[in-house]
Amino acid sequence: MTTKASPPPSSDTKQAGKIIHPLFVRITHWINALAVFIMLMSGLKIYNASPIYPLQFPPDITLGGWLAGALAWHFAGMWLLAINGVAYLLYGIVTGHFWRSLIRFQPIAAYRNIRLELKRLILHGTGEYNPVQRVLYIAVIWIVILLVFSGLTMWKPVQFSSLANFFGGYDQARKIHFFAMLGLAFFILIHVSISLAVKGTIESMFTGRLAQKPPKKNGAPK
Repeated sequence: MTTKASPPPSSDTKQAGKIIHPLFVRITHWINALAVFIMLMSGLKIYNASPIYPLQFPPDITLGGWLAGALAWHFAGMWLLAINGVAYLLYGIVTGHFWRSLIRFQPIAAYRNIRLELKRLILHGTGEYNPVQRVLYIAVIWIVILLVFSGLTMWKPVQFSSLANFFGGYDQARKIHFFAMLGLAFFILIHVSISLAVKGTIESMFTGRLAQKPPKKNGAPK
């Protein structure tokens, strides 16, 4: 009597449990998330105290209570973001993480992917970056750098006079800082939406592993 050989495991089964996010990446990711949250919410309170445009943000979504409190929170978030961001940049450069995950793509592939994203929204699996996402992640790194340096200009315009001249003066630096903040908020909206849409993405940022798929029941349609 012969027994029927079981089918070989699928590629998804083989990959389940694989480390896709190293511990260092996960730690710096969540520290960045906390720092950005602190800076955005306190930044709204600071903006409301001296608005550039006829626009006011609801007090309930701001942080700090009053201007001095908001500034204290903002500076705390700034140093946390700057130190953690430098550590992440150094890690990405030294280990080749940026080259493997973000930089290595072709512009034409990004264009084609944008056209497809308009139809399907999500075109990647957990732990993978499609060309559009790579462009967005590279852009947000530059946005954060712009926020830090324009923020330094606003904080110490005399000590950082060279930066102030580069940005075109204090008032111009404020406008650049404001629009960079809007760009960061837009990125977060897209990032969170995709993370919620792709099953296992948020889980993998805690565990570091590719999410285990539930086993299929006998007779279940494939």
